[in-house]
Amino acid sequence: MGMVENIIIIAYLAFVGYLGFLGYKKTKNKTDYLIAGRDTHPFIMALSYGATFISTAAIVGFGGVAAWLGNSLLWLTFFNIFVGIFIAFVFLGNPTRKMGYRLDAHTFPEFLGKRYDSKFIQLFGAIIILLFMPLYAAGVLIGGTQFISLYFHVDYDMALFVFSIIITAYVIAGGLKGVMFTDALQGTIMFVAMVILLFATFNALGGVNEAFGKLDVVWNATVLEPLSNISLKELKPGGPDFMMKLSQLWGFEGWNKMPQFLSEGWLFVITSITFGVGIGVLAQPQLVVRFMTVSSKRELNRAVLIGGIFIIAMTGIIFIVGALSNAWYYEFNEGKNALQSAGAIGKVIPHFINTAMPKWFAFIFLFALISAAMSTLSSQFHTMGTAVGRDLIELVSKKDMNSTMITRLGIVIMIIFSVSLAYAFDEQPAIIARSTSIFFALCAAIFLPAFLGGLFWKGATQTGAKISMIVGFLVSSFWLLFVHFKEAKELGLAKAIFGSHSLLSGKIIFVDALVIALPLSAIAFIIVSKMTQKMDEKHLEKCFND
Repeated sequence: MGMVENIIIIAYLAFVGYLGFLGYKKTKNKTDYLIAGRDTHPFIMALSYGATFISTAAIVGFGGVAAWLGNSLLWLTFFNIFVGIFIAFVFLGNPTRKMGYRLDAHTFPEFLGKRYDSKFIQLFGAIIILLFMPLYAAGVLIGGTQFISLYFHVDYDMALFVFSIIITAYVIAGGLKGVMFTDALQGTIMFVAMVILLFATFNALGGVNEAFGKLDVVWNATVLEPLSNISLKELKPGGPDFMMKLSQLWGFEGWNKMPQFLSEGWLFVITSITFGVGIGVLAQPQLVVRFMTVSSKRELNRAVLIGGIFIIAMTGIIFIVGALSNAWYYEFNEGKNALQSAGAIGKVIPHFINTAMPKWFAFIFLFALISAAMSTLSSQFHTMGTAVGRDLIELVSKKDMNSTMITRLGIVIMIIFSVSLAYAFDEQPAIIARSTSIFFALCAAIFLPAFLGGLFWKGATQTGAKISMIVGFLVSSFWLLFVHFKEAKELGLAKAIFGSHSLLSGKIIFVDALVIALPLSAIAFIIVSKMTQKMDEKHLEKCFND
């Protein structure tokens, strides 16, 4: 690597360090450390929300899935914008901000706990975060580390170690202020890199129409013709041809088309990917907290356009590029598609950038991916740390404690746990996208009814919220352990107990847990709230009255 590149990398890390230090200097109390003092600029808030939402899970993980399954993933982009930005900011943002301020809530579990006047709900929310968010964080770590390892030609384990140390330093120092300052910088880098990537990809393939037109040719040449008469058992499990044959059996007919309606592939794309992530975003603890960092509804309204444009650039572009990478590889890599060239779903985008793009752009994209990973991971680690410090230890202990110090200790513990998972699972097929979908769907099933009901329905009761969260957790866990085709098979519990990979058969095993658990959780919330005593009127006045 040249001296200029080394200087730029050092300057970038120094600037990130400076922003972390700036956050540290501006952090005077627990409100500053936990929710950035409630006075964040809308531009910083919008970029922080977007950069936290869009990680290497989206860029590397789902970008690689787009290379496998094609432009059907653009439905997720639509849901991300309509649900994750428009509905979240316009309808949920201000009620969350106001109620959070009235209740003096600093974390998402504390928000729910104080809304329903229940320590159990706050504690249960914290435990869910600590149990499942490390898997999501591990997926993000894997995505960033794989690109760093490929770019610098260094060992994966060493890249992961150095990467995690850098993130740990500025999250612990600057709290949420430091996290949001660095998010804004990293979000800007991500946006610029994505726009350049889109134009560069279309230019390499001869234009927009030509690029999409080539996908059908590549599908026929690399999937339809060579794999049609080969059974799945003849192929190496998890290998490129195995995955492409699998998509063919699931009802996919090309990268430009949706899979056949209600086929296994259609159920997977719509229920697991589109609904799981697209709806699950509304109940993400690290994102909901962002609404409590601004001072008024005006700031939220100003943030909508910024957030919407950012999400289009991030998810829409990378999904299109992921699919189009098949055409580039076929044309410039001896007639192979993307998975055949890169070797695995999670390696497609890093390999494509390092192979298809000029060296200078690969260097720019390095920062985009590092930024995507760091922005999301810093928020995840901050959320997990506050779950340990604020929602667990401080809640259980009756003594006055330094919650900021406990939170910092919690961050270190959860980083070690997440990094351990990233070491263990980096070879799992599509682990980056799968871990994201699982966590988003779990959060929706467990938190969303209680969260929405708490914001808009005075008739919501403490018991209703408790039962809803428990139902969401139990049904989701049961579906993942004993029914859903991928998780149930890999976890092996159903096989060990019942002698079969899944308790059910047919297309139902391709339906995501969210589709089953969220309606049941919502029904339980409404019925139990109707049947149990309403909450104290004075408490409701505190929650709702301006």
